[in-house]
Amino acid sequence: MDGGGGTVNVKRWTVFHPVYINSKKTVAQGRRIGLGNACENPTCAEVADCCAHLKLPSAIEIDKAYSRDFMQMGRVRVLLKREDGTLCNPAISSRKQLMLRVAELVPRHPGRAKKQEPASTSIAGPSKSKKGGRKNR
Repeated sequence: MDGGGGTVNVKRWTVFHPVYINSKKTVAQGRRIGLGNACENPTCAEVADCCAHLKLPSAIEIDKAYSRDFMQMGRVRVLLKREDGTLCNPAISSRKQLMLRVAELVPRHPGRAKKQEPASTSIAGPSKSKKGGRKNR
């Protein structure tokens, strides 16, 4: 009962650390979904964008660290249920479903497609295969 947009209690929203869906982490390091469903190195911004795409209110808390690894900065608070108990998105009723859907969406994030292109092209081709490298002594 926030009275029309003034005071929303974000502290009661679900906490979502990007490490929960990171395929580069082990379960002991904090991953909470299967490796086959996880995605590579998600960021808070990507998680928040995916929540917005799923029509779920979210808030990034950039100054918060993950308890198991304090170098992992940032987390996202997500509202799954309103105060009256109704789901914000009927397709997502649990934290686990949220993690699976976000992990599914992150690889298709618009900012991510640009990052992966340079990694797939190999530039170091013929420059290494010079003959007679011993002459430069």
